[in-house]
Amino acid sequence: MTETVDAKHEHEPHENIGGKLNWLRAGVLGANDGIVSVAGIVVGVAGATTDSTTILTAGIAGLVAGALSMAGGEYVSVSTQRDTERALLRKEKIELKTMPEAEERELAEIYEDKGLSSEVAAQVARELTEKDALQAHAEAELGIDPGNLTSPWQAAWASLVAFTVGALLPLIAIALPPLSWRVWACAAAVVVGLALTGLISARLGDADVRRAIIRNVGVGALTMLVTYYVGVIFGTTVG
Repeated sequence: MTETVDAKHEHEPHENIGGKLNWLRAGVLGANDGIVSVAGIVVGVAGATTDSTTILTAGIAGLVAGALSMAGGEYVSVSTQRDTERALLRKEKIELKTMPEAEERELAEIYEDKGLSSEVAAQVARELTEKDALQAHAEAELGIDPGNLTSPWQAAWASLVAFTVGALLPLIAIALPPLSWRVWACAAAVVVGLALTGLISARLGDADVRRAIIRNVGVGALTMLVTYYVGVIFGTTVG
């Protein structure tokens, strides 16, 4: 029985699963933002003018601005998080150096709160502290892995790429078809793209797939509808 269980779990990854899922979710959400944002821009401008150069220029500008904004926002946000993590680790190092007994008791109490008996909790705390005190205390007390701190550059690049990939869908969809079809073609491509991101995000979060797709597509459709008629009204007024 033990061999069967070991064989079943032999190739399953057990490390940093949460982190990988978070990156996947962030990528899906970034692509989703790119689809909706640029679709709103190009459809809105298409409602105001039939000039292809104007529509593409607005779409490309929206893609570049959105991707850089997403990347910059992620970089600043994750940099702040990383600074906070480093500050907490510095404080933990000082506490481990100046009051190691108290820190070990605190670690034992954490494991007691999780359900271990006081004797087992004390033994676990002692053995983990002897192996790597900072690692043990950082993970148990702070929820931080000292060897795997968040990377602001990785977050920035991931957001930039995800947004760009998503934004290219409505941009290409409105650029290629004939004039009479381009808004509808863009809308259809966006619906498909949003349905796909809704499906993936629901699967990653173990949520209701149909609800996620309807929500995603509904938001995108409403965005395109509103921006298109804003463009129509603005184009008519200016014209």
